[in-house]
Amino acid sequence: MTGEHSSKQYDQELEAIRSKVLLMGGMVETQLEEALECFRVGDTARAERVIAGDGAVNQLEVQLDDACGHLIVRRQPAANDLRTVMATIKVITDLERVGDEATKIARSAKGLHERGNASFAHYDMVRGIARAAVGMLHGALDAFARLDGKAAHELIAVDETINHEFRSIMRTLITFMMEDPRTISTALDTLWVAKAIERVGDHAKNIAEYVVYVVEGRDIRHSKAPAAEGAGA
Repeated sequence: MTGEHSSKQYDQELEAIRSKVLLMGGMVETQLEEALECFRVGDTARAERVIAGDGAVNQLEVQLDDACGHLIVRRQPAANDLRTVMATIKVITDLERVGDEATKIARSAKGLHERGNASFAHYDMVRGIARAAVGMLHGALDAFARLDGKAAHELIAVDETINHEFRSIMRTLITFMMEDPRTISTALDTLWVAKAIERVGDHAKNIAEYVVYVVEGRDIRHSKAPAAEGAGA
């Protein structure tokens, strides 16, 4: 009975942590969407709120890391349970970094619109990868919530599409700057935003890979073949 009680208590503690991770994920999703909207419409007050809100995400990361550490020390989980806790710690880190990227986007948006020198349709340049990255982040959090390995495999493949689109945007912006030096300032801001969005895709991919690790017990980071195998299963 003692062992059963301890197991139930562990499950409850882990579920409480997972719920807070998903809360953190929701906060970061909102932060990212708000930052992109700032870049689109030039709302500097909203950009300031996004930047200020990053502190709450950072604080939650510290609390969750501490909770995971205490869970490991108290419960000494093994096998799949330990994999779950370790993967959760990594998810927390990636979510905090998505928050950092959202803050970078908000800062670029604020600087661009305060200078008032948008010399081309800067948001249209990143619209496609912005939608893809937001969707990928949402999908990764959903896969984490449901521990859906199949959905996680499918998401991993999306990251290469975002990477390809980022390279295309970078080439276009370099061309703009070479042909018309007046576009340099706007082009650089847009490039920083595009890079931040591309990094969001990388972090969403990481989360999806951690889901696969928990569900299948396989570490597929830096390995294309296993991901492709799982996606076709």
